[in-house]
Amino acid sequence: MKKSVTRIILLLIVVLFGGAMYYLYQKNSEDPVVYDTDQASTQTIIKKTVATGSILPLEEVLIKPNISGVIEEVFVEGGDYVKSGDLICRIKVVPNLNALNDARNAIDEAKIGLNDQLRNLERQKGLFAKGVISKVDLERAQVTYDQAKQGYGAANKRYDIVKTGTTKGYGNAANTQIRATVSGMVLEVPVEVGNQVIESNNFNEGTTIAAIADVEKMIFEGKVDESEVGKIKENLPLEITVGAIENKVFDAVLDYIAPKGKEENGAIQFEIKGTMKKQDTVFIRAGLSANASIILARADSVLAVKEALVQFDADTKKPFVEIENGDQKFVRKDVELGVSDGIFVEVKSGVKSEDKIKVWNAIESGEGDSN
Repeated sequence: MKKSVTRIILLLIVVLFGGAMYYLYQKNSEDPVVYDTDQASTQTIIKKTVATGSILPLEEVLIKPNISGVIEEVFVEGGDYVKSGDLICRIKVVPNLNALNDARNAIDEAKIGLNDQLRNLERQKGLFAKGVISKVDLERAQVTYDQAKQGYGAANKRYDIVKTGTTKGYGNAANTQIRATVSGMVLEVPVEVGNQVIESNNFNEGTTIAAIADVEKMIFEGKVDESEVGKIKENLPLEITVGAIENKVFDAVLDYIAPKGKEENGAIQFEIKGTMKKQDTVFIRAGLSANASIILARADSVLAVKEALVQFDADTKKPFVEIENGDQKFVRKDVELGVSDGIFVEVKSGVKSEDKIKVWNAIESGEGDSN
């Protein structure tokens, strides 16, 4: 019995020893873990955020009539350059019957008053000739007659203005002639001959006859999300790209950030504006959609590494990399980081250009360089 137990124990020891040896053999026969390495390089790093919007004139003036009527003739079209005072169009007045009737009645009343004052003046002249009244009384009668005559003339001019929009002696000041109030390019003429237009007054903004702007002074107008507005500030440089103009970047300066946001599709958006630098060779049309890259920070020709190579200490949260100091042997080096664009990050200290930095992901031996 004792011999059987001893044999069983010896057999178990042999089996366990054999299993251990087999495990060690298999372990030693596996390929070793190999880590790839990368090196720092000289990069120009630009940290930026993007805003979408459009290109608009800095100042756009809408030309509106100060009299209602029908467009009789148009003298300009979109793309024309005009100077202040140039004729834009002519309006034919369609008189209001009530106003026309009132003006006609005013003429009749003024005529009656004039005739009455004429009779009175003749009567006063006769009395003065007989020595009944003084010269002062005669002069007073003459003044009253002259005032009645002037009122009659004014009533006739009022009638002409109501009927035709102008009257004798006003020339270029006639309301029917719509002129440019500023110099610039005509962006659009939204009316045609025969269109009826409404005058601009305190109760109605009126019909737009033309839009004029100085196209040499253009701005980018766009919106940024509330998550980005805290990163930007006025006077930051902008790089404008226009979809309709390929391979061209326009420089601008951010000069306005709205103090109040507006909700759009469930998100708060803030309006921004940037003044573009004058373009001598490229004509940018108003209303073109564009994207603006807002340059938050920039580092030119600096030593940088890929952000994927940087690790962070679990306790201190400080960045570090692992530098190779032997065959597949690495040592930790703390680093000081600078500007990052999401792919590369500036390394201010801790790494040299010749250092081989450990790539986190291990590769199988024999795969070769993974870069």
